This record gives sequence, structure tokens and C-alpha cells, in this order.
Amino acid sequence: MKEYIAHNQHAWNQEVAKGNQWTIPVSSEIIARARRGKWQVLLTPWKPVPSEWFPTLKSLDILCLASAGGQQAPIFAAAGANVVVYDISPEQLKQDQKVARRENLDIQTIVGDMSDLSIFPEKQFDLIFHPVSNCFVSDVNPVWRESYRVLKSGGVLLSGFTNPILYLFDESDPNIPLNLNITNKIPYSDLDSLTPRQKEYYISQGLPFEFGHALEDQIGGQINAGFIIDGFYEDKHNPKDHPIYKYISTFIATRGRKN
Repeated sequence: MKEYIAHNQHAWNQEVAKGNQWTIPVSSEIIARARRGKWQVLLTPWKPVPSEWFPTLKSLDILCLASAGGQQAPIFAAAGANVVVYDISPEQLKQDQKVARRENLDIQTIVGDMSDLSIFPEKQFDLIFHPVSNCFVSDVNPVWRESYRVLKSGGVLLSGFTNPILYLFDESDPNIPLNLNITNKIPYSDLDSLTPRQKEYYISQGLPFEFGHALEDQIGGQINAGFIIDGFYEDKHNPKDHPIYKYISTFIATRGRKN
């Protein structure tokens, strides 16, 4: 495992202990509604994924890719899908396991790097659900290529990712109020841009290293892998988290289809 991936694994394990919003399992009420066919899920922070982006979930083989945390996978399982969750964080996966035990759901959880799906054979899944998370790997292109390989013909990849414009601004010191002065270039890498002292701070505080990927890799990379992009929308940042929310959307969701 690459050193930064091992660090990010540890960091996300800590995020569970901190109660990060993306680590909090769904309630029994949400699962009950999903069993009745009434459900929503998120690829990005705010906008629910359009229902027409999904095929019928009953008996569908779904890979929740880098999307542990007890949120999306249990909903899919409650709606009748066969669900595998593949995530780098064992603690995040435990959140899915908790909901599965609580609600008597069948969910398979596997620890692994989103860039390496070699554990899965070709054409295993009907749908891959991949919410905002590829900002934690240095190269997104293997994610797209591997996703294409493990999808069945006609399969669908639903992805959420960060608009790289967000990484133009310096967020390296949480003690300094964020402004909109441009300091970084795109593609962006914490590994290349942070000073040694800043990296030590990230390590000591358990903060994950992030990467701002160019749209040529985020969207063009899917196309180069073989996907046909037939769905697209944007979403905004939480206004409490970043001043840029007033000016531009900072997240993107795509629907890619394999012929």
C-alpha cells in the first residue's frame, strides 16, 4: 500500500471517531422507507441523485466504491439490491456492518484501495456507486479503468467528485480564515504543495491528504476508459465550510454507461 494511502486509511478511521457527517449511519426510519421503495442517496453533499439515473434495484449487483459509512449501501440493500462495499477504511466499513446487523440486511464489506479492483472479476456488477472520494487518491484514471472492467455490459457508473477550482485556494492551515486568493495550480496535490511542517501537522492531526484532479482526468478519464457520459449535474459547497459557495458550484456528478 502506498504510504499516503495508508495515512488516509488511518485518517478516515479517525474521522469515524470524530463523528464526521459522512460516517454516521442512516436511521431505521430511512431503511423502513427504502424497503417500501421510497429512498434517496447522495453522490455530492446536497442534491439527491435523480431517480431516473438508477435501474430497478431489485436483485441488482451494486458495488459501493469508496462509499462506506453506513449511508448508501444499507439503503440499496433495503431496496432489494445485492451490495458490496469496497473502502479503504475498516472503521467506515464497520458502520455499514452495524446497520446490516441492526436491520437484518445482507451487505458484503471489503477493505481495499479504490484504484485497485483486482479482487473482482470482469463484468461482476450492474452498477457502481462512487460518491465524492477520489480526491483522496493521486491518480483517478485507474479508478475509471477498473470500474469499466468490473461492470457488466450496459452497466452504470454513478460518480461524484470535486470541481478542481476548489483546490486553487490555500486551506492548509485550519487556524487561518479562508480567503479566495489563488495560491495553487491544478492539478493539485497536498504531497507536492504542503511544506514538510504542514505535512507533519496533517499527520499529527490525522487529516487526510487530498488531490485536486483536472476535469480532463475526471470527465475525460471516464470517456477514455470507455464510458458514455449520459448524465451530469453540479452541487454547491456547504456555506459554513467555504466562502466560494456564493460564486460557483464545487461538486460534480456524472452518470457513465458501459456499452
